[in-house]
Amino acid sequence: MSSDSPRTIAELLGDDAPKNWGKWGPDDEVGSLNYLTPEEALRGAAAIRSGQSFTLQVPIGKPGFEDPVHPTRTGAVRTSVSDEGFFQRGAEEPASGHHWADDKIEMFLQGSTQYDALGHLWYGGQIWNGYDAMTTDGELRKASILPIAERGVVGHGVLIDMARYYGKESLGKGESFTHLDLQDAARAQGIEIQPRDIIVIRTGWLGHYYETTPEEFYADWNEPGLTWSRDLVEWFQRMEIPNLVTDLVANETTWHESGVELPLHNALMRNLGIAFTEIVWLDDLAAACAADNRWDFLYTAAPLKVHGASGAPVNPIAIR
Repeated sequence: MSSDSPRTIAELLGDDAPKNWGKWGPDDEVGSLNYLTPEEALRGAAAIRSGQSFTLQVPIGKPGFEDPVHPTRTGAVRTSVSDEGFFQRGAEEPASGHHWADDKIEMFLQGSTQYDALGHLWYGGQIWNGYDAMTTDGELRKASILPIAERGVVGHGVLIDMARYYGKESLGKGESFTHLDLQDAARAQGIEIQPRDIIVIRTGWLGHYYETTPEEFYADWNEPGLTWSRDLVEWFQRMEIPNLVTDLVANETTWHESGVELPLHNALMRNLGIAFTEIVWLDDLAAACAADNRWDFLYTAAPLKVHGASGAPVNPIAIR
């Protein structure tokens, strides 16, 4: 990295960074999900051939494993509030004699398979659509997860298996690829990425998490994934991509070669309004797609309706 390399998001993306601000009016809070019209839902439904369905959320609290989360977060903690032991230890018996189990959970709203709100990350004092960053103070009063959750996501999904394309179980730390590589991998699978496709990318990284230790997984943190370039951003904008879905914790390679962290969160989500879906379990879906060489499907998702939140858990469903 040379001394004149960009050091900030603003320097890397430039003053003329592609934006979709205002495209859907001054009050828009769902961005490129506006591309998912009823016609796109029907196009997704037309991809259903066998009726197979795959749920894409990782388990919360899987026995023997810590939940896969960003290193700045911790996994969910589920606590039993009442159960048979509760009554055996002397709790008052209901008059009708019935017993019950109840529990609660404490977790980061982005601590499982989840959608980012468009106001989740920003630079230059403005979030998606030009809203003032102070609208995030205390809660997201603009571009929170709620408008996405209320709208829901239904469209034509296409899975690009980058791990399989490179002949690997999983991409390695910091291993990056471009939109050109993405298109090459799609063509190798016998498909073309179409405008308004929901792009689903498997790197094998999440599967790798369950095959290694948390210490190894989080050491020298640098996920694989797409890497920023001006051409890539312009391609996403030109293709009117509504949603980027990956089996990564943060949807892109952590560090750009310039040393700037997570530029695509800003270039694609903050500037273009593309919804980000992260920590998505894709191994089972990929195996089915590879078995009959069908890589597209109806993709549906609806994160939890949490007022003012920067993200929310989701269990997407792919039907093929």
